[in-house]
Amino acid sequence: MAEYFAHLLWLRGEQDFLGNRYSRKHLLRFDGGLEISASSSPHIVPVPMSDAASVDPEEAFVASLASCHMLWFLSIAARRGFCVDCYADSPVGIMARNSDGKLAITVVTLKPDVTFSDDCLPARDEIEQMHHQAHQECFIANSVKSEVRCEPLFGQSPAGRPDSAT
Repeated sequence: MAEYFAHLLWLRGEQDFLGNRYSRKHLLRFDGGLEISASSSPHIVPVPMSDAASVDPEEAFVASLASCHMLWFLSIAARRGFCVDCYADSPVGIMARNSDGKLAITVVTLKPDVTFSDDCLPARDEIEQMHHQAHQECFIANSVKSEVRCEPLFGQSPAGRPDSAT
């Protein structure tokens, strides 16, 4: 079993929180040290409370599906002896009401464009098979139905400082 970690930090500062006039911009930090500016989607929370230049959760979800699919596809192609020179994708996620009437990313369409070396071109059906297998193996695609748990911490703020509210 492997565990994956991220750290999220949002600070109010002097913003009008109770008046709902606060920025949704926050920081995502990953185990390798990478930090990404994140925010709510401007499709959901209007600018300036959202930061359109930051990654929103819906974009991150779509990108993680595309990234996982690509990594599996590359691995499968290499094992089958097909040399990939370039893999590009412009995935699209659609938010709509699901069967329970809740807003959800209901469809993600990957649009991979793969270029192979001239000396090892797979046939169209082989490419389709590799994409199918990549989809079947993708951890993120297999996780979409996963349980999401919430285990609040009490006595410490998210930044690790004692919580003055307790």
